Amino acid sequence: MSKIIKPYKDSDATKKTQVADMFNNISGNYDGLNRVMTFGIDIQWRKKVIAIVKESQPKKILDIATGTGDLAIMHSQEMPDAQVIGLDISSGMLEVGKEKIKGLGLESNIEMVLGDSENIPYEDDFFDAITVSYGVRNFEDLNKGLQEINRVLKPGGTFVVLETSVPTKFPFKQGYQFHSKVLLPLIGGLFSKDKTAYSYLSESANSFPYGEKFNAILKENKFNNVVDIPVTFGVSTIYKAIK
Repeated sequence: MSKIIKPYKDSDATKKTQVADMFNNISGNYDGLNRVMTFGIDIQWRKKVIAIVKESQPKKILDIATGTGDLAIMHSQEMPDAQVIGLDISSGMLEVGKEKIKGLGLESNIEMVLGDSENIPYEDDFFDAITVSYGVRNFEDLNKGLQEINRVLKPGGTFVVLETSVPTKFPFKQGYQFHSKVLLPLIGGLFSKDKTAYSYLSESANSFPYGEKFNAILKENKFNNVVDIPVTFGVSTIYKAIK
């Protein structure tokens, strides 16, 4: 992507810093708003991600941009023998996630780690599976982040991404545009102290290279057997790749 989209356009801070600040600001009500704005369908999409990961029965799983830990929790519930690590750049989101994990009694199964997707604090070939749910579009340097993921993934390991995409067919394309450009910022602004955050989430979603474009980027970064699986008329897409 040639254009770097940042949450706060009047700030000189790097995208990475701005993204961390933004998610810290909205961490308290992020889960509730997320359910409202996706009508809860995102839970079904995440279940599809889990099913793909589970096929290879991984023992070490890394969930990048884990946020409040939704996907990390689902990994642990479906694969209780696996060691799950949730990595995120936002301490605020991680704190919310830790409380959820504690409430479910999963502290011994899931470790929440403050860290940067472009400088992952683990050795080469460490994880059997890596997932990113609505996080790759927040990477400051997409290629660098993907190269780091490739580095810490074991040969033959599975990489699964769930990310926004833009429907191409009527009326889903028009409905998506209205939802992302009008409803998302409006609802986010009403219920969050950071209105800018939800405008950024919308803008970054609309500009992300989805489908074949993202497939090509994955291949350029040494991932193999790349497939994309559009879900719910193409409003999101699941990407599966193997190192």
